[in-house]
Amino acid sequence: MTKKIRRQASKEKAIDQAIWLTFKHRRKHKNFGVVQSSQGDCLIIEHPHASFSESEFELLPNDYLQMDYSHIKRIGMDEDPLIHWEEIKGMVSTMHGELLRFILKYNVPLEKFIRFELANRGHDENHVWVGFEKAEKIWLTD
Repeated sequence: MTKKIRRQASKEKAIDQAIWLTFKHRRKHKNFGVVQSSQGDCLIIEHPHASFSESEFELLPNDYLQMDYSHIKRIGMDEDPLIHWEEIKGMVSTMHGELLRFILKYNVPLEKFIRFELANRGHDENHVWVGFEKAEKIWLTD
């Protein structure tokens, strides 16, 4: 069975896609990485891969804490955005401006709202049904 090879012209977008695919396929324990192709673009492939050595894979960040405004601008201008960025951007861009200003002015803890919502859905970190009580312990414990 041939594995799907994904290509991106931009290394930054390839890294974003590899991080998303690793997250999306976490229950299957699949990891994705980025390697430079001989054609100059980037390949997003399962990691490890028999055709590439460990040193050929780009180092992926553990999180987006260092994301800057230029990265966000490129995401916003992308004609073919990655689905997760499109959804996140859409969520924020359709929100009323006064709500966005309120959130920033008063440091509304969006992470806690998200955790509360996930607890109410009854699933764990890997989207496995665990029931509401256990989900509360997972998501609402600081």
